[in-house]
Parts: sequence; C-alpha cells; structure tokens
Amino acid sequence: MSRTLYPFYCSDISALARALKQQWQQESAPPSHLSILNMLARAAGFQNFQHWRAECERPTPPEASAETTRLLRHYDAEGRLTRWPKKFSEQRLCLWALWAALPRGRQWSEPEVNALLRAEEVFGDHVLLRRELVEQGLLGRTPDCRQYWLIENEAPAEAGGLIEQLGLRRTQRR
Repeated sequence: MSRTLYPFYCSDISALARALKQQWQQESAPPSHLSILNMLARAAGFQNFQHWRAECERPTPPEASAETTRLLRHYDAEGRLTRWPKKFSEQRLCLWALWAALPRGRQWSEPEVNALLRAEEVFGDHVLLRRELVEQGLLGRTPDCRQYWLIENEAPAEAGGLIEQLGLRRTQRR
C-alpha cells in the first residue's frame, strides 16, 4: 500500500528547532508518532497535523497559459476589462469572458444590461461591448432593443483559461 507524501518546508530551521524543543519539554514521556507530527505542524504555524495536511491537499490555482497571460493584460486585478483589444481574435476571447461573467436564466432591460456591462469594464464603452456581444451571437435582443438575454453556447476551449483566471480575480472583488 502506497502512502501519500506531504512535503514539509520551513523558512527558519532555527525557529523550528526552538519550537520543537519547547513542545518536547512539555511531554512527560517520549512523544508518539502522531505527537511528533502535531509538534512539527504547530512549529510551522498550523493548529495540528490535520490542519497542515488539509492545507497541503488544497488544490492550487492552475497556471495561466502564455495566451491567457497575454489576454490578461487587458484586465485589471479585479477582472474588469481595461481596454478593448485591437486584434479581432483577442476581442472574441474577451467577449467570451464577458459572456461568462453575466448572470444566467433571465432577461434584462437595456439599462440593466448596461449596468451589468459597466461593472465588468472600466474603459467606458459598455455600448461597444453590448453591440459586439449581440453581433457575435452571445447576447440576444428584441427588435426594439428593450429586452436582452444570454444565448447559451459552449465557450471555445481557448477561452477556458481566460474565463477561469478572471473568475479567480472576480471572486476577490466580491
């Protein structure tokens, strides 16, 4: 039976040794295996071994691809679009990211869709974004432009990384 390996890192081995010595002195008998694991975890700043193990097992955010990193230049730290890309291929992917940020399952009036788009951009042209979303078939609207709705589509694979990275930024904003 194989066991899971958990890497242990300590930035200051002297502080680690001091903390272990203090904890070891409080023991009346030689510590058990679990007691030593708990001592190491506490010396590293965790509550106990289970807390440390849970931190080790927490998934790390995925690394962004080179294309996603290039596209993220158009966004601020909170996931809002700061400028409209010049390249059509980049515009298309940015529209998919914007589409993914819109709430599902309802219709909006024009002022409501404008407010939603303003919340996702800071360069001041929500009208351009609304028009592009409609032209690309990501947003539907009535002929009189009074009602808008999201058209459910499958986002292209190349937009997936950007959508995921912006989702991480947006959760920090909210």
